[in-house]
Amino acid sequence: MEEEEQKSSSRSTQILAVDVNKIGDFVFRKPDVTFLGDWFINLSEDSQDAINLCQAVKQLQTSSLPVAFPTETVYGLGADATRSDAVAGIYAAKQRPADNPLIVHISSLRQLHHLLDSTPGSRDDCPDADAHGRIPAIYDALISRFWPGPLTILLPLPNPSPLAPAVTGSLSTFGVRMPSSRLALALIHLAGLPIAAPSANASTKPSPTTAAHVLHDLSGRIDLIIDGGSCSIGLESTVVDGLTRPPAILRPGGVSIEMIRQCPGWEHVVIGYSSSGSAGSAETSAPRAPGMKYKHYSPNARVLLVHGRLSLDLVSRYPSARRKVGLISTMTWRVEDLEFPQCSIARDHDALATPRLDGCLRKFAIKKLTPYLPHNAIKDSPPVNRESDPHAELLQVSSINLGREIANIAQALFSALRELDLDGVDVIFVEAINESGGDAAAAIMNRLRKAAESEIES
Repeated sequence: MEEEEQKSSSRSTQILAVDVNKIGDFVFRKPDVTFLGDWFINLSEDSQDAINLCQAVKQLQTSSLPVAFPTETVYGLGADATRSDAVAGIYAAKQRPADNPLIVHISSLRQLHHLLDSTPGSRDDCPDADAHGRIPAIYDALISRFWPGPLTILLPLPNPSPLAPAVTGSLSTFGVRMPSSRLALALIHLAGLPIAAPSANASTKPSPTTAAHVLHDLSGRIDLIIDGGSCSIGLESTVVDGLTRPPAILRPGGVSIEMIRQCPGWEHVVIGYSSSGSAGSAETSAPRAPGMKYKHYSPNARVLLVHGRLSLDLVSRYPSARRKVGLISTMTWRVEDLEFPQCSIARDHDALATPRLDGCLRKFAIKKLTPYLPHNAIKDSPPVNRESDPHAELLQVSSINLGREIANIAQALFSALRELDLDGVDVIFVEAINESGGDAAAAIMNRLRKAAESEIES
C-alpha cells in the first residue's frame, strides 16, 4: 500500500539522454595517466548532451532527490554520500531496508584519498603520490588491474567520517569503487562529490540495465534518469574484503574469482557469501556488503531454477504455471527439444525482437491433450483426437534464449526476467548454468538463486 501511495504522487520523472561521446573532451594531465590519475573534462558549450549532464550534476549537488545514471554494471541511483538528507532519498525511493549498506562511487584515486583523509583543512592539497597512502596495501594489485571497473573494495571508515551514517548501515567499514563507464565518471567528476549509489530498482526487484527499467520501477519516486543506453556488463560489481585474513569475496560480480586469485595477496581468497543464495548467518546481523542479507533480483512471477531437462511433468507440479509460463534457456534448452509429451504446438509466432532485451522473446501455445497428469500416467493412453478432445487446454509459453556465451547471459539476464514479467507469466523456469565455468558464471548463479523460490534437479 505504501509503495502504491508513493508511486501515485504527482512527481514527474524525466529521462534525459546523454551520449558521452558528445559531452566534450576528457583530458589527462599526463600522457601516461589513466582515470586513476588526474583528469578533467572540457565540456562542449553547444552540446545538448552536456547540458543534460550538467542538469543532473546540479541536482546531485543541491537536491535531496537521487539521480539514476548508467554504469558498466547496472543503472545506479546516486546521491551525495556526505549528506544525510540526500542518502535518505535513496532509501525512500527504493524502499530499501536501512541496514543495507550503500556503495560509494568515485572518479579518481585523488577523490578517494580526500575522502579518507579526515584531517580538517588537508583535503585540498594532497599529491598524487599519496593517493594509496590510506588504502591498505592488500588492494594495490586489485586497484591497478581492475579500476576503473566492476570491483568494490571494503575500507575502514575514517574517523571522523565525512560519509552520511546511512551509507554504511552502522558498520565500521564502507564499500567503494571507481566505475569504468565514462558517463558515470563524468557525472561524479563534475559533481565533485562521492556518490552513494545502489542499483536503481525498487528493492528486491531485478536490477535495471536500461533507463526504461528504471522508469518502470521508480516513476513518480525520482525526478531524473540519465539515459546512456544499455549497460555493458549487466551484473553488479564484485565486492571484496581485504581487511580480513584470509581476504574474502562478499559478492560475486563483474570480476571473476579466478581473475582475483591471479593477484598477489589474493591467491587464497575465500568465498564469504552463501553459495545457496540464502543469506545464512547474515539474516541475524548487519550485512557486510550489499546483496548479502535480503531477497534480491526477483520479478513478480515465481522463479524456479532448474538443473537438467524441462518437461511438462515438471511444469505440471506447479498449479500457478498452468496458464502462462516463461522459459529462460541458456546452454541446452531449446523449444523444439523440450520434453513435453502428449502435446502439440498449437501456434508458433515469429520471434519478437524487443527494445528492452538484447535477444528475442518467442511466444507460442502448447495444447495439453490430457492436462496436468504425470507422464507415466498417460504414456500408455489410447490415441486422442487432437481437434475434438474436450480436455485439451492451451499452455501459453513465452521463451527467451540467452545463448551459451556467459557474457551474453550476464548482460541480458535481468532484462529477460523483466521482459517475462511484463508479459504476464505466472512462473519463470530458468535453465541453470555450470557455475564453475569461470568468468561471470558464479555471479549469474548467485543472482538466480537469490531470485528463485526454489532450485530443482530434474
